[in-house]
Amino acid sequence: MSPNEISDRLYATLRDTYIRKQSSISKQAYPVIRDVFEKQGKQYENIVVPITDGTRIYHILTNLEKAYRSNGDELMRSYEKSIMLNTIDDAWKEHLRELDDLRQSVQTATYEQKDPLLIYKFESFELFRSMIDKINRDVVGILIRGQIPIRDASGVQRGQAPRRTDFSQMEANKKEFKSDNTSAPKKEEHVQPVRVEKKVGRNDPCPCGSGKKYKHCHGAGSLVS
Repeated sequence: MSPNEISDRLYATLRDTYIRKQSSISKQAYPVIRDVFEKQGKQYENIVVPITDGTRIYHILTNLEKAYRSNGDELMRSYEKSIMLNTIDDAWKEHLRELDDLRQSVQTATYEQKDPLLIYKFESFELFRSMIDKINRDVVGILIRGQIPIRDASGVQRGQAPRRTDFSQMEANKKEFKSDNTSAPKKEEHVQPVRVEKKVGRNDPCPCGSGKKYKHCHGAGSLVS
């Protein structure tokens, strides 16, 4: 197949996969949405549904009545808008930081007999194009990996990467550290002798080497004891 044919087939496959994922998430969330709307629909206007991409949980805010009337499809539209806005916001803030670094680095171009403004235009355009590509990749990646986290019988939440922080091990290391510190002998502190410099008399030559007496030079402002 030609590259265009491969691209078209890949797009069609990805789109079918995403449509099935939309239907799956809607079916999972709809029973809860229906229960909340039928029992507490008069109290709440919106509902928050957690959706994870495996590394981060996104709390999607959607209209309760619209989600109920559309059998959960409104949740997916809110999910798409939330992911797009969040990804664009993060990418734009990072892009501004990169532009600030670029603005400082192009100042050295004058030493190479080059126009800093021209270099800044070319480099900033490349950074912007890279940001657009990254936004597209991140949005598609998060949307296609999205799922509602479910806790199994053991209480472990599936659909989310395990935490790297083991607090039990941290506490054990902390206790071990304390026990090592208490058992270690304390080092003896050596008291250093206090050195007293020789006091300069008011009629003595000034230590600065000016040839004047101390009271007429650096000691002019000192109090007479």
